Amino acid sequence: MSLIDLTRRQFLGRASTGIGAAALASLLNPLASAASGSAGLPHFAPKAKRVIWLTQAGAPSQLDLFDYKPGLREQFDKDLPDSVRNGQRVTGMTSGQARFPIAPSVFAFKQHGNAGHWLSELLPHTARLADDLCIIRSMNTEAINHDPAMTMLQTGSQVAGRPSFGSWMSYGLGSENANLPAFVVMISRPSGNGNAQPLHERMWSSGFLSARYQGVRFSPGKDPVLFLSNPPGITTERRRAMLDDVAGLNKIKLADYQDPEIQARIDQYEMAFRMQASVPELADLSKEPASAFERYGPESRKPGTFAANCLLARRLAERGVRFIQLYHRGWDQHSDLPAHIRTQCYDTDQPSAALVADLKQRGLLEDTLVIWGGEFGRSVYSQGKLTAIDYGRDHHPRCFSLWLAGGGVKPGALIGETDDFSYNVIKDPVHIHDLNATALHLLGFDHTRLTVRHQGRDYRLTDVHGKLVRAAMA
Repeated sequence: MSLIDLTRRQFLGRASTGIGAAALASLLNPLASAASGSAGLPHFAPKAKRVIWLTQAGAPSQLDLFDYKPGLREQFDKDLPDSVRNGQRVTGMTSGQARFPIAPSVFAFKQHGNAGHWLSELLPHTARLADDLCIIRSMNTEAINHDPAMTMLQTGSQVAGRPSFGSWMSYGLGSENANLPAFVVMISRPSGNGNAQPLHERMWSSGFLSARYQGVRFSPGKDPVLFLSNPPGITTERRRAMLDDVAGLNKIKLADYQDPEIQARIDQYEMAFRMQASVPELADLSKEPASAFERYGPESRKPGTFAANCLLARRLAERGVRFIQLYHRGWDQHSDLPAHIRTQCYDTDQPSAALVADLKQRGLLEDTLVIWGGEFGRSVYSQGKLTAIDYGRDHHPRCFSLWLAGGGVKPGALIGETDDFSYNVIKDPVHIHDLNATALHLLGFDHTRLTVRHQGRDYRLTDVHGKLVRAAMA
């Protein structure tokens, strides 16, 4: 290869002394060492070893689940005061409405546990775990539409292209199980007629980190990972021989170009080979006792449901997978919210609670951080026609609710407060960056120091923001 054919990376990679070697070390070592955890990471002893993020895509209504506002009953169908909205933007879906009529929740709330958490009647199973949960009612974000808001939740930026939380964790801690990915993703659809917003694979992308840190999607059915099984006529021995030959060719190119993505490709081929044995065993629920399916609910016997995915999440946690992300779509209820949110809670309430209880029973909750929530909240005013029993709610980024459990979280804690309309945060605001900083802290990271230099700038999950939510930590 002539000098004119060399890229800057190739030139530095082929240099063996002086600045070339130093540049290559800084380029390769942080990524290469992360196969079993990057050098010097974690920064301190972690409280959590893994994360299960129960992502409720589409934005659950905090007003109908967690943020009890009994005073709104007297405000039914009255206009939202201008002093509350204070000129804040609304989406194009309601900006043309002649008025913004207040829609109180039709659902009853009760206090639960010694913590006294107010929870909706829609969450009877979650309510039984009230004393294990830390509920944050003052979450907020800038994004007002689904895609940028979900991108913000996952990557710390509304702009696509950054690594997701799971990729940062995989980069920093590596994998505990050589036969499974460090970062696994599963997606379920609503059983009712909820509006299922699309999810893009870049939500679990590794961005500018090596491809080895991206999430691996598991799908329902005989082949949980696409193209993992050998095609007809190909034996395990023949696949092994083929991979050895391909690896040999890739190693020649690696020696020539010193491109770390070539090594990542070799590693991924090897991981896929090992997964051919480990994934079918993992996905086979036939050995689970009947009591497990009873605990997770009737839908847990149906592959691809949120309940079945929660059961698989527990099995993944037992096998040392670092980051397990479950997406459940269908929370985007711009109309017919009372009917649609019932089916969403049917899909998610029992299995979410069962997962926490199951982890606790098995001694895994102590070092597993569980997060439940969506990308933003819903508006107190009705979108479209309002009646005494029916309404819709628009997007609302100014405040929303989620809960945490396990992994160093303070059980029974209640953080934050919103105004009488669940429209603005009036006490202890928690931004997405603060949530991510806190989760990283529980995993043993100083979020300001978990950085990677890319295109001349140091990047981190929390960008230049983020403060720890001390009240959420035990």
